[in-house]
Amino acid sequence: MSASADTPTLSESHSGIPSRLLHKANKAKSLINDLRTENVAQDLPQLPIIPQGVSRSNFNKAIADLSEQIGSDNVSVVDKPPKDDGWYMEHATTHDMMHVTPSREFMASAIAYPGSTAEVQTIVQWANKYRIPIFPISMGRNLGYGGAAPRVPGSVVIDLGRRMNKILDIDPDDYTCLLEPGVSFYALYEEVQKRGYKHMWIDTPDLGGGSVVGNTLDRGVGYTPYGDHWAVHSGLEVVLPTGEVIRTGMGALPNNNTWQTFPYGFGPHTDGLFSQSNFGIVTKMGMALMPAAPDHESFMYTFQHESDLPQIIDIIRPLRISNILENVAQLRTAVQTLAVTGRPKTDFYTGSGRIPQDVVEAEAAKLPIGKAYWIYYGMSYGPKHIRQYKLDIIDAEFRKVSGAKRIDPATIPKDNYFWSRDKIAAGEPDLEELLWCNWVPNGSHIAFSPVSPIRGKDATVLFEICNRRQDQHGCEIFPAFCVGLREMHLIVECVFDKHDPEACEAALACMRGMVDDAAKLGYGEYRTHLALMDQVAGTYNWNDGALMKFNERLKDALDPNGIMAPGKSGIWPARYRGRGWEMRSGKESSEGDGVAAAVGEARL
Repeated sequence: MSASADTPTLSESHSGIPSRLLHKANKAKSLINDLRTENVAQDLPQLPIIPQGVSRSNFNKAIADLSEQIGSDNVSVVDKPPKDDGWYMEHATTHDMMHVTPSREFMASAIAYPGSTAEVQTIVQWANKYRIPIFPISMGRNLGYGGAAPRVPGSVVIDLGRRMNKILDIDPDDYTCLLEPGVSFYALYEEVQKRGYKHMWIDTPDLGGGSVVGNTLDRGVGYTPYGDHWAVHSGLEVVLPTGEVIRTGMGALPNNNTWQTFPYGFGPHTDGLFSQSNFGIVTKMGMALMPAAPDHESFMYTFQHESDLPQIIDIIRPLRISNILENVAQLRTAVQTLAVTGRPKTDFYTGSGRIPQDVVEAEAAKLPIGKAYWIYYGMSYGPKHIRQYKLDIIDAEFRKVSGAKRIDPATIPKDNYFWSRDKIAAGEPDLEELLWCNWVPNGSHIAFSPVSPIRGKDATVLFEICNRRQDQHGCEIFPAFCVGLREMHLIVECVFDKHDPEACEAALACMRGMVDDAAKLGYGEYRTHLALMDQVAGTYNWNDGALMKFNERLKDALDPNGIMAPGKSGIWPARYRGRGWEMRSGKESSEGDGVAAAVGEARL
């Protein structure tokens, strides 16, 4: 496949790239294809994969019924092996594009494309009638965490993005918006620009092609002061597993005028039940937008030694809490800076094991960062005299670290990754981040994402876990510390060749080891891959697993037939419970031993 302009643009598809970034998309696609090798054909079962507890004849009958209800063009059966996993902008929606297990483990039986909340209700009611598991996605770009794949093989994926992609409202006075699930960060940014709202910014994660709704529900983050997306959402419309529709917060008040401006309403605040859960399908979501900064200035510091880490983090903590460091602080290794150029590891080192530090230093010296181990990316906002006041404080503190250096932006070429971070921190979605996947052929990634206090000793402990497990399993990992106001996420991206079964097994084993190591020391993950959800949920086991017992009671009350995304976030409905569906070390199959018949139901 050549690097052509085949990547769809936003004018052609809700999931497309803005025309201004088409050159980057073509470059990224070309780099991926240069390293892509032929996939070994998998021993797939008869397609479509039928969910356990449903006969093939009844499945066929059910699909015919659904096609009649929402239109045959809006139901697609997965009856052929996928030819290509695609890439970020043209990803698979039938399975995990970056599969760390064989793709059949998380493969859909069919995909349904609703065009309205009413059609979502129709699909949910249909699933209850036939007892077929469904798995909603917004756009399916939750890469590193499972992508578009369902947890239970044979589930019908509900792709909300293809036909439910409207920006329902942007209020330039209140700085809010109301969105459907198919609106990407690219699409929202372009629409704000199109309407001439120069006084308004969006917040975006590292890549802009994901759903604003989906990213927020999975508690993803961006890099402006509004980077905690869940914290700045307001108001949900949700289809419950029974097919009923509710609106949360002020949306429960007819003719309300504050749904996007006040998130709480009256009574229990229920929004959290629909974040990282399988308790409902969100069809609309409100979001706060940020007033544009009068001006802004990106900056970058480098630090020379691995051992500088605890001092750097302890310096960051008070600066971040006091908002001298205003956006999510990001501290990366020089290895990832090499990788984000899109060049493979073999361009720098052909030996076994991790790339030696002296090689990293020599190669980094050829880049604007110079010789370094850690690189800090940040941004300051406001008029020049305000920025200078804050930047002087930051500079004085960072220079307490021996050998710390601020890189002059004037010396950094405009095609350098620094300028991509500059755009993102100013709310402009870009397309460079996943270039580090090209570190290996057929590059894929899976993430380990623990949360800790902003303390040097905690950073050191977590980093030591990463290094130990990386050496044990021979994996390629990129750890980055992303610091919020009072906590920090360590995002460890493990990059592997998805066409190499041994590399996949090593990556998954590495992740499982890190999860266990961290949990024993009191560090929990905030987000995880489908294959790790049971394990991570099991680490939140205070008081004999009281939280999971509570979640299971909610699940059984809201979803009595157990059709809504069974197993997501480790929450299994009663029909699946105790039948071996949980994935863990030594049991990597996504299948269990059937499902129980519902009360009064003959097994289909």
